[in-house]
Amino acid sequence: MKLIYKPIPDHFLKALPEGVKFVRRHQSDFLVAEQINCPRGHSLMAEVVRIHGEPSIRIRVQVGKSEGLVFIDAFWGGHAKLYNFIPDIISAGSVIKALCPVCGVSLIVADHCAQMGCKCDQAIVFALPGKTNKIYVCARLGCPGHRMEISALSHKVLAQVSKINYFGAQDNDIFMEI
Repeated sequence: MKLIYKPIPDHFLKALPEGVKFVRRHQSDFLVAEQINCPRGHSLMAEVVRIHGEPSIRIRVQVGKSEGLVFIDAFWGGHAKLYNFIPDIISAGSVIKALCPVCGVSLIVADHCAQMGCKCDQAIVFALPGKTNKIYVCARLGCPGHRMEISALSHKVLAQVSKINYFGAQDNDIFMEI
């Protein structure tokens, strides 16, 4: 998957939250999640499973009658995933259940997805260090909706950040709705 560069707002650069870093690829800077936790503080980073050369984000998901681990691209807006199971997408419905792989706490919260055409009212929440800043990812299968909630930044800047490094959902994503 080709990394597509989009400029990062200066206001975000000045208030870069803990748990997010920049990496340089193809002579451009990209945002990467460096430390993501469950609500109870367990790290969700998988050092041994790397996507684009960076540790991935590991969560346990339930899809229909199947369950397993999903390793998610840590590049902001990346949608590459690796699975250790075959998801039951036929009987799954449109929303997945996401859990911390360490303690089993649910990562699902009530949140309205702002992605055009998506009406999902649930999101997967990832806590950045300190627990005040969060990342929300739509829980609907195939939806690329995601956003950050950073206390030190305005909604306008965060809306710009939601659009950077966006690769788009992969055509071959197994969670894409049929």
